[in-house]
Amino acid sequence: MAGYLIKDTTREERERIVEESIGNISGSCDGCMAGLAEMYQDYIDGKKEIRQINMEFNARYSKGNMEKDSTRTCPV
Repeated sequence: MAGYLIKDTTREERERIVEESIGNISGSCDGCMAGLAEMYQDYIDGKKEIRQINMEFNARYSKGNMEKDSTRTCPV
């Protein structure tokens, strides 16, 4: 595999990259892992790069947009 960019990977490689990075996404005993897997679905589907997804996620915290009714799956 040449890299992590969409143009350098197949869908199967992107699925493996996400799975290896997150860990055991099927063993989501605390409910958090499923949310992380969903977060990277656009990367797996070839719609957004990992960097873009991470920047969008981090922007919510930088802008103070952490309302209690947010879409976070992990309890605080």
